[in-house]
Amino acid sequence: MGDGTAPALNRSRETRAATQSGYLMLLVWLVLFGIAIWAAVTNIQGETVGWNWKWGVAAASGIVGTLILCGFYLINPNEAAAIQLFGSYKGTDRESGLRWVLPWLTRKKIAVRANNVISDKIKVNDLRGNPIEMAAQVVWRVTDTAQALFDVDDYKEFVLAQIEAAVRAIGSRYPYDDHTHDEITLRGNHDEVGVELRKALIERLDVAGITVDECGLTHLAYAPEIAGAMLRRQQAEAVVAARAKLVEGAVSMVEMALQQLSEKQVVDLDDERRAAMVSNLMVVLCGERDTQPVVNAGSLY
Repeated sequence: MGDGTAPALNRSRETRAATQSGYLMLLVWLVLFGIAIWAAVTNIQGETVGWNWKWGVAAASGIVGTLILCGFYLINPNEAAAIQLFGSYKGTDRESGLRWVLPWLTRKKIAVRANNVISDKIKVNDLRGNPIEMAAQVVWRVTDTAQALFDVDDYKEFVLAQIEAAVRAIGSRYPYDDHTHDEITLRGNHDEVGVELRKALIERLDVAGITVDECGLTHLAYAPEIAGAMLRRQQAEAVVAARAKLVEGAVSMVEMALQQLSEKQVVDLDDERRAAMVSNLMVVLCGERDTQPVVNAGSLY
């Protein structure tokens, strides 16, 4: 183009092809075949020698029958055939069974059944820059045969390339994990991530006339070079979370113990001994090892 812009893609659209039932044309072919056999046999058995009208009938029936025979083709269930005339698209036939079309029209079959693809593991940097490994499972099918055949070079290779691109885009959009549970993560929100991945794939594959029925992640892990460090970090985060929960429970129990001792007037503690009791109770409740009690047989004071 003169302004430096590339020409737009000439989008194809599937239309219904003008084809016929193959069974009806098979009956016509059988009739012509019978006429040709009858004309040839009766002419051979006749007394007249040389050319006559029966030879002409036999020849015409044979030529027409051969042309009809070249127009037969089969379509299996969940299969279609794109009809072309010297490279020009003339429509798509989706009727299964024995079909017939004019013999000078070419037929290119394409499956419209569901396909299941499990992508290869690819390395992606998540939202926080951590290298992770991802793989996805995608169920896709062709909805527009004209776009799949004529708008992309190889629609199956196109699907694989777009799956990888979509997985990379989704992987970089979310973090792998978040122990605070404040945001959507790849590990903790499989359903939400699957919905986003399917939406992205449908948008990418629309140019090829392909839709996505189902998709989701089949593999998700930290890359080997940081897996050990991330495991230790997860363990540390789990320990911190457990400790926080333990301290919260211990504080509640100490508060309840002091309150009940005061209400039932079991013992009257001043601030110093109250602090010592709180310290001892916190050690007992939060310690990892069993405590060794010291029995005081004398006066409390």
